[in-house]
Amino acid sequence: MVKHIILWQLKDELSGEEKAKVRADIKVGLEGLAGKIPGLIDIHVQTEMLDSSNADLMLDSTFEDSDSLKGYAVHPEHVAVADGVVRPNTKSRVCIDYEV
Repeated sequence: MVKHIILWQLKDELSGEEKAKVRADIKVGLEGLAGKIPGLIDIHVQTEMLDSSNADLMLDSTFEDSDSLKGYAVHPEHVAVADGVVRPNTKSRVCIDYEV
């Protein structure tokens, strides 16, 4: 299996209320991919962080293998969420993928 973890920081110009909406929209969009992407075993978006955090949200996902992760990256439903709500609202992205 392959873990795919992403940490995002939202754009500074977003108000607190806008950031809360964006976090909720990203969570609904990405978690809504469960059962739709071949090889996607589990997907969770963490939107509530402690004050000690320096990221605004986290994606924690598990795939059958690296080919499944590659397919996820280009799957039209994933691309729609990424292009529709994630990329327009984030200023930074850090990713780690690893085998388990």
